[in-house]
Amino acid sequence: MGDQSEIRESRKATLLGTAAGWLMRVWCTTLRYEIEDRAGVAAMARPVVLAMWHNRIFAVPEAWDALVHGRRRAVVLTSASHDGAMLARAVGVFGIGSVRGSSSRRGVAALVALRRALREGWDCCVTPDGPRGPRYHLQAGVVKLAQTTGAPLVPIHVRFSSAWRLKSWDRFVIPKPFSKVRVVFDAALAVDPGLGEDGFENRRAEIEAVLRSGVDDFNPEA
Repeated sequence: MGDQSEIRESRKATLLGTAAGWLMRVWCTTLRYEIEDRAGVAAMARPVVLAMWHNRIFAVPEAWDALVHGRRRAVVLTSASHDGAMLARAVGVFGIGSVRGSSSRRGVAALVALRRALREGWDCCVTPDGPRGPRYHLQAGVVKLAQTTGAPLVPIHVRFSSAWRLKSWDRFVIPKPFSKVRVVFDAALAVDPGLGEDGFENRRAEIEAVLRSGVDDFNPEA
């Protein structure tokens, strides 16, 4: 699993992350959710790979909880940094586990852990443009995960009627209280295990296009 000392954790990150999770939970109770399960995730017998853009994280844990009502177990991939530790604690408030690692640190170990989680029946959620971007660019790791495990890949789209955008690399989106949030678990996508290099890149680009289609007025510079 790699050198565990590469995972950054601190008491401050733990406390801030837990507090952020509870703030998210209370905040989300003010939102008017519309949830569409096109993939039929709630009724699926097998685990899935969930993919969404990094800046959509805020509203999804509550939507997931409302969709599955604790009937499915999920983990989210977070970075090995202190920010990743905070996110892991925040989603933990919603009963979601975490796997620590990223393309920049502990990437191989994280991929191994995600494969193991899928084999054990856990759904795995990945933000494929995280943890540092470029925004709305699908890194290959999530596609490789679906390909090597045979797990269906489910894109998640999130649209907001009214929201703030932070001045972070991903323009992180926070829905305004009492606004409407629409969360779509889109049709599941398969990745052929027999794809060559060019075929794999074409499939990666196709899945990226599906995820981008869920962004209103898509503009990678916005």
